[in-house]
Amino acid sequence: MRTRDLSYWLFLAPTLIALTLVVIIPLLFGVYYSFTNWNGIEAGEFVGLQHYIDLFQDKKFLDSLKFTTLFSIVSIILINFIGLSLALLVTAKLKTSNFLRTVFFMPNLIGGLILGFIWQFIFMKVFDGIGKLFGIESLQGWLSTTETGFWGLTILMSWQLAGYIMVIYIAYLEGLPTELLEAAEIDGASTFQRFRYIIFPLVAPAFTVSLFLTLSNTFKLYDQNLSLTAGGPYDSTQMVAMEIFKTAFSNNDMAYASAKAVIFFIIVTVISLTQVYINKKREVEM
Repeated sequence: MRTRDLSYWLFLAPTLIALTLVVIIPLLFGVYYSFTNWNGIEAGEFVGLQHYIDLFQDKKFLDSLKFTTLFSIVSIILINFIGLSLALLVTAKLKTSNFLRTVFFMPNLIGGLILGFIWQFIFMKVFDGIGKLFGIESLQGWLSTTETGFWGLTILMSWQLAGYIMVIYIAYLEGLPTELLEAAEIDGASTFQRFRYIIFPLVAPAFTVSLFLTLSNTFKLYDQNLSLTAGGPYDSTQMVAMEIFKTAFSNNDMAYASAKAVIFFIIVTVISLTQVYINKKREVEM
C-alpha cells in the first residue's frame, strides 16, 4: 500500500511541479504585485487597494468586460447548440459519419492566430466581393464596425469550438441505452419527445462539461481577437485579455494590469464554479 502510494505521487509529481511553477507561483506573485507600483523589474512601494479602486472607474476595462460578457453568452449558446446538433447528426448511423466527424473537428486543430487571419480574409475580401457583386451593402465593410466585429468573432469562435464540443456530446450519446430509446419509439414517442425526455436528461453531464469549457475559452479569448479585429475599431471589440495585455505591455503599467488580471480571474472562477454547481444540481433533479 505504501509503495503504491509512493508510486502514485511520483507519477503525479511532474504535473504538480509544472502546475506550481507555471500557474500557482505566478498567480501568487501577480496578486502581490497588484498591491504595489511594480514596473516589471522592481516591486516599488506598496499602494494597497488603489489599483482596484482605479480599475472600477476605468471605462476601457469596464467596456471590454461588457463586450466579453456579451460575446461569451452568445458564443456559448451557439457553440453548444451547434455542437449538440452535429453530434446528433453524426450518431444517426450515416455512412459518412466518420468522415463528417473528421471534417467538423478539424477547425479545432488550427491555431487561433491562423484562424483569425483566415476569417479576416473571408470577412474583408470574400464578403466584400460578394456584397459588391450583388449589391448587398450589409456584406461590405465587415469588421469595420462594432456590430460586425462582434459577429465576426462569434462566427469564428463557434466554427472553431463546435467540433470539439461535438466530440464530448458524442461520447455521451453513444453511451445511451438503445433499449430505452427503442421502447419509447414503440410506445409512439415522437423524435422531439425522445430527445426532450430521454436523450437530453441523459446527456446533461456532457452539457455541464461543455458549458464549463466554452465559458472558460470564450472569456479568456485573446489570439483570435488579436488577429481578427485587433480590438478595433477604436478598441470597441477589445476583449478583457487584450485590454490587460495592452495595459501591461503598451502602457507599461504592470501592477495595474496585475490588478485587472486578478479581478478577471475571480470573475471567471466565480461564474465557472457557479454554473457547474447549478448544472450538477439540475442533473440530479432531471
